Amino acid sequence: MRLCDKDIQEWLKKKKLIIEPYPQKKLIHGITVDIHLSDKFRIFYDHTRACIDLSDSKKNIALSLSEVMSREIVFSQEKPLFLQPGALVLSSTLEYIKIPNNLVGWLDGRSSLARLGLMIHATAHRIDPGWEGNIVLEIFNAGKLTLVLRPTMRIAALSFEVLSQSVLYPYYSRYESKYKNQIGVVTSRIDKE
Repeated sequence: MRLCDKDIQEWLKKKKLIIEPYPQKKLIHGITVDIHLSDKFRIFYDHTRACIDLSDSKKNIALSLSEVMSREIVFSQEKPLFLQPGALVLSSTLEYIKIPNNLVGWLDGRSSLARLGLMIHATAHRIDPGWEGNIVLEIFNAGKLTLVLRPTMRIAALSFEVLSQSVLYPYYSRYESKYKNQIGVVTSRIDKE
């Protein structure tokens, strides 16, 4: 069962579900909560490496990633990010999310932005029970025109589905969980697999 806007407000009020900063009422509608883009990005460098061999050793993949991706770069309203067609960048949500053990979250892009070519997640749109942190966004411009991204713009929506009961192994308790309590723009941790 998906939570409706009234249920989402109730779960937030009772602190069963945590979204910080606390969302304004106008951002909670239907079955979703609108979320915003942070001011931090990681950008892939052009032509510093021919490829990343995903079947190579984990250590070599980690080294490859450090060669092709920037550290966090902060953008502002006055200095926005210009996302070129065909470009992929990482960012995160402005909001910090904490999902309880009996709820799964779903991240969806905004239709109005997708119609302009903006994709906000390549594949990872499930937020596991027991997960918390800033959600990393894999932002891709599939359109023909440059898109301007400004911090705090509404970028996506979250919906929540109640499980039949709490999971046995919430995300925070699993040894192999790579993105526990992530803050900011965390890159791929394929090296920890």
